[in-house]
Amino acid sequence: MPEASLRGKIDGGSNLREAVEDFLYQEAALLDEWRLDEWLKLFTVDARYVVPTTDLPEGDPKKDLVFIDDDIVRLRARVERLKSRHGHREFPWSRTRRFITNVRIKQLEEDKFFVTSSFLVYRFRMGEASPYVGWYEHRLKQAEGELKIYQKRTVLDMEALRDHGAVSIIL
Repeated sequence: MPEASLRGKIDGGSNLREAVEDFLYQEAALLDEWRLDEWLKLFTVDARYVVPTTDLPEGDPKKDLVFIDDDIVRLRARVERLKSRHGHREFPWSRTRRFITNVRIKQLEEDKFFVTSSFLVYRFRMGEASPYVGWYEHRLKQAEGELKIYQKRTVLDMEALRDHGAVSIIL
């Protein structure tokens, strides 16, 4: 999105929500379509992606065990593994469908946005459907005229991953 266009949406107030929602929907579509290289381009070079454990949703990766704590280097490696035959749990790839709702802009500071949303991700694999339910915290900022993710936290509402056993897809 060109900088002038985004600036207009930000200045327009109510259009900011639309721009943020469009960004989150685009992220969901890229993941559902397994366009992982394009998905990576949504992140800044100093980005962080965290998925805390189900028993400690407020977990801090600096002191607590979490399912995922990736910087951009680890995210790139995760994407490469998922695209290869080395990601055994995801070869062949699962089909997924994401539903994003209740998008709320919680904080707005100059070119940075703190956004929360609810999600439902269905993963279809080997004749079974597995739902993942929870909420996202996206910290977005304007970089080079576009919205970019510099922090993403995916919090699962489930008490355990009994049906899943692991998080093998990108939530």
